[in-house]
Amino acid sequence: MLKVDIDNQVKQVPFELKGKDFITMADFEPNDIFFLLDQALEMKSLQKKGIPHPYLSGKVLGMIFEKSSTRTRVSFEVGMMQLGGQAIFLSSNDIQLGRGESVEDTAKVLSRYVDGLMVRTFAHESIEQFAKSADVPVINGLTDLHHPTQVLADLLTIYEHKGTLTGLKMCYIGDCNNNMCHSLLEGAASVGMHLSITSPSGYEPNLTIIEKAKQVGKATGSIVNYTDSPEEAIEQADVVVTDVWTSMGQEVEQKERIKAFTPFQVNASLCSHAKEDFIFLHCLPAHRGEEVTAEIIDGPHSVVFDEAENRLHAQKAILKNLMK
Repeated sequence: MLKVDIDNQVKQVPFELKGKDFITMADFEPNDIFFLLDQALEMKSLQKKGIPHPYLSGKVLGMIFEKSSTRTRVSFEVGMMQLGGQAIFLSSNDIQLGRGESVEDTAKVLSRYVDGLMVRTFAHESIEQFAKSADVPVINGLTDLHHPTQVLADLLTIYEHKGTLTGLKMCYIGDCNNNMCHSLLEGAASVGMHLSITSPSGYEPNLTIIEKAKQVGKATGSIVNYTDSPEEAIEQADVVVTDVWTSMGQEVEQKERIKAFTPFQVNASLCSHAKEDFIFLHCLPAHRGEEVTAEIIDGPHSVVFDEAENRLHAQKAILKNLMK
C-alpha cells in the first residue's frame, strides 16, 4: 500500500468517486490519485491470490473504439470480468455514431443501457461531449490530448519498483505535444514527482497543460520543466519514459518526425546520464531502433511489461470506484 505517500499527503480516506468521470488526471485531487493507486494495489493483490472480487456484479461497461487498441480493449474487458461485470465492445463503424448520429444522442441512448462508458477516440472534444451528455460515468481510454488510464498504471508501476513517488525525478523524452506527455505532466505534478520533459523544437507540450501542472506542483512540491536538451532532462533521473515518434493519424509525417527525433532516441549513451538504478517505461507499442533501442527496452532497466500489466489493475480501481 502507498503508506509513505499517503501518510504525507492523504489525510482522509476513502473518497467518494462514484458517478464521476475520468477524463484527465487533472479531474482528480492528489488525494484521489493516491487513493486510486491504493485501490489498484488491492485489486492486484486479490487477483494474484485468486480471491474473487465481484464488486461490479451485474454491471455493464460500454466501450466505444474509434482508435484501434490491444492493451486498452483487453485490460478493460478482463477487468470487468474479474469484477463480476461485463464489457461490450462497440466499434464506431458498427454503431450509428459512425453513420452520423451525434455524440450527444449516442451518449444519452447508451446511458439507458449500460452503467459506464469507456471511450477511445481522436479529438478530446468528443469525449468531453460524451461526458457532458451521458448519465453514467465516462472514462477516457485515450484521446489525442490525454491518456490518463495509462498514466495511472505508470504511477502504480513506478511505486512498485521504487517504493515511493514523491520526490522522484521522471524524464520524458520525445514528442511532448502528445497525450502521454500531457497526462504525465498532470499525474507527476499531482503526486509530487519532479518531471523534466524534452523534445525537438516544434514539438513542445500544450502550454495550458504545462502551466497548470506547474501550478499544481507548487502545492505538492513537484518541479516541472521543459528543455530541448535530452542530456539535461535525463540527468539523475529515477524514471525514463518515451513514446512512439509517430502516433496514429500522423503517418504522413513519419519521415519528417524520424529526422527531427533521432537525436532524442533513448539509448545506452543517453541513459548513462540517469541514475544507475533508473527504470524505463514505454506505453507500447514500441518501435525498437526508433524512439528506443532494444538494449534499453529489453534490458534490465525496463519495466514495460509490468507497466502493461498494471493497466488491468489501475483500470479496475477506476471502474470499481466510479461504477460501484
